[in-house]
Amino acid sequence: MRTLWQNCHAATMAQGSYSAIEDAAIVSNAGLIEWIGPRADLPELEIARTVDLNGAWVTPGLIDCHTHAVFGGNRSGEFEQRLQGVSYAEIAAQGGGIASTVRATRASSEDELFASARQRVQALMRDGVTTIEIKSGYGLDLANERKMLRVARRLADELPLAVRATCLAAHALPPEYAGRPDDYIAHICDEMLPALADEGLVDAVDAFCEHLAFSPAQVERLFIKARELGLPVKLHAEQLSSLHGSSLAARYQALSADHLEFMTEEDAIAMAQAGTVAVLLPGAFYFLRETQLPPMEVLRRHRVKIALASDLNPGTSPGLSLRLMLNMACTLFRMTPEEALAGVTVHAATALGLGDSHGSLEAGKVADFVAWHIERPADLAYWLGGDLPKRVVRKGHEISN
Repeated sequence: MRTLWQNCHAATMAQGSYSAIEDAAIVSNAGLIEWIGPRADLPELEIARTVDLNGAWVTPGLIDCHTHAVFGGNRSGEFEQRLQGVSYAEIAAQGGGIASTVRATRASSEDELFASARQRVQALMRDGVTTIEIKSGYGLDLANERKMLRVARRLADELPLAVRATCLAAHALPPEYAGRPDDYIAHICDEMLPALADEGLVDAVDAFCEHLAFSPAQVERLFIKARELGLPVKLHAEQLSSLHGSSLAARYQALSADHLEFMTEEDAIAMAQAGTVAVLLPGAFYFLRETQLPPMEVLRRHRVKIALASDLNPGTSPGLSLRLMLNMACTLFRMTPEEALAGVTVHAATALGLGDSHGSLEAGKVADFVAWHIERPADLAYWLGGDLPKRVVRKGHEISN
């Protein structure tokens, strides 16, 4: 059914800028944007339905391109311990940290994981999110990684939301492989990843490249296997130290390299040449009280596309608001509101391999958009928290907020 959405302004986010259209009109048809432009230029079309947006600002649906939304347990107690002076090492020695999330996730049923993840994802949706990436990585064995990825697929089936599922089995070393990281990488490559890919549960492959996780050489073995399976790759890189993981990711034409506080100019040049998106995660930076800022001027100088995400996870970024991340990116990383909005729309889409279909308001793309009752697009990064009045459209159909 062809629908005309009018009496609005549009921040199309084409080419990474507002590309604003005053007094805009949008025509959706069969789930896609058929036409968008100034209302005065609207062509003659047979319109089945007209929707008055009451002067709203329309943006693409927001895209959260890095989350760990499926997990068991709760680590707020560890947060409280840290604030009372207990070190992360002491918490880990007590069985806390990621090990506690792995235990809780393994002990949870698929239905239990689905129910808790659904609540978290719905909180993001209330912020205008229409597309999300969900990583595994708290199962660390075939049965439990499969369970997490099945939950991601169920969320896509049961919610008006596009979900990309990423296998992050190389997130941490499971207890049964203590002291044997090479053997665990071999297990992922030889057994886990082929099985999960064959079951259609994986859209991309990720890893954590750090001294406390996996080395660049180990990650490269995983990337080679992903390439054999025809799966794109992503990478957690340069969060805590410089291992040039982002350059490794670029060599394998990764969709994105994420975190990047310790990346070098050499890394940025490699990413720019490969078209690899830099995904910055201000929630983790804030929550961990980090001081090493991502090299913003280097990224800008070399025109690396910059995306933003919530990094929703139980340990380092329990963030349920992508819009709050816009403000954090502006205040902590000195991004402009326009850069921040591009980071959760057009560049976030590219970071998920969806740049041809999502992320901007252009003819031929999926009709996912949000009509915000705000004065200007910068308001999305300006207001701290709260539920801004809006209407959310997914594939051309308005969904409840």
